[in-house]
Amino acid sequence: MARRTAALINVLADDRPAPATVAEVLRAFGETGSIDLAPRDVAQMRTAAALLREVFAADHVDDAAETLNRLLREHAGHLRLTSHGGSAPWHPHLDHDDNGPWGEWLLASSCLALTVLVWDHQRPPGSICASPSCRNVFITQGSGPERRYCSRRCATRERVAAHRRSRSNEQPGRTK
Repeated sequence: MARRTAALINVLADDRPAPATVAEVLRAFGETGSIDLAPRDVAQMRTAAALLREVFAADHVDDAAETLNRLLREHAGHLRLTSHGGSAPWHPHLDHDDNGPWGEWLLASSCLALTVLVWDHQRPPGSICASPSCRNVFITQGSGPERRYCSRRCATRERVAAHRRSRSNEQPGRTK
């Protein structure tokens, strides 16, 4: 669910994401059935994604927790279990009802997923790509060294750019 959150935040960062593109991301992360998103739904989801981006911008676990607590207080309902009328396994929801607006669902379900990561790992659940040309969010809960980039592609692009900058700043060592 947290990876779905990151993918939705990234696709919703575009100025005018097409409802079909957002629906593709939802399907890729397990949504089934008809996903009829109107431009108004996408606009509400973009607002939710902008709020969720604040969690990924947190440098410290305390900041991430404070942001999540604020979002939960201001935008979530009571914790409840749902099976969507028997069409899905039982799972938790924090939105106000199963047929609520997409933006409310995105914000509440994402806060729940990110809260679990903070609770479980005691660190911010994600980050924003360090590449100035990217700015995608990503989940940082894997093992290994701390990630700065959302993908190998961004890391490689930045490493190559830094190498080229250093080469262009070098003084020629030989004269002919």
